[in-house]
Amino acid sequence: MPKIMGHNLAEHRAQVRSRLFDALADLLREKGFDSITMAEIAAKAEVGRTAVYNHFPDKESLLLAFITEQTHQYAAKIQEALASVDDPIEKIRIYVRQQLRLNSDYQMATSVELRHAVSQETATELSAHAVIVEDILHSILRDAMRQGLIREQRTNPLIHLIHAALAAGIRAREPHEYAGTILTTEQFILSGLGAEVDPPSREEYEEMVELATQDLAQRRVQPQVTSVCPVIH
Repeated sequence: MPKIMGHNLAEHRAQVRSRLFDALADLLREKGFDSITMAEIAAKAEVGRTAVYNHFPDKESLLLAFITEQTHQYAAKIQEALASVDDPIEKIRIYVRQQLRLNSDYQMATSVELRHAVSQETATELSAHAVIVEDILHSILRDAMRQGLIREQRTNPLIHLIHAALAAGIRAREPHEYAGTILTTEQFILSGLGAEVDPPSREEYEEMVELATQDLAQRRVQPQVTSVCPVIH
């Protein structure tokens, strides 16, 4: 009889799922989804092949469960950063900042890349996950328009344009360049939306450099998380 992980069956199932998600993440770092097999996932997770099929009938269902968990975690981090802010312009800044930082922390396969490696049904579900994050930005943009802070425009094209600008994350490995990337991207997006914003003050720049220093220090001791980008690029 297989050894039970944790104190009960619920904990066991949660731990097995976590191992399978970690295994899939590691394999996605190494190669494309279409070349990954369930046997490889089981071996990487150090669980029996039967155990894998007890949780997921195939690798696409495993991928969708993994994306669901990652997307909710990703969205929760953005919502947490926005929770104490009322001003829509400041919310746009925070959204941009969090997206850039998260895209840099996660080594991401894009939804577009994966859609070519899965069935049409799974591809449709992959696209649906992007809405969770897009809805956050949609709400912020509508608030800004209602308050007359940015031009009245169709939000869907704006969302795709903003996410395209954020897709690369932050490549910089030096605090001043890292801070400059964030502040320049914020200004670029806000100007494009028609917001009246001043250039960053010296104090704002120094605060961003401090944040950049912390992020880069943490990244040196904590490896990137392989994930699937919940935003369509």
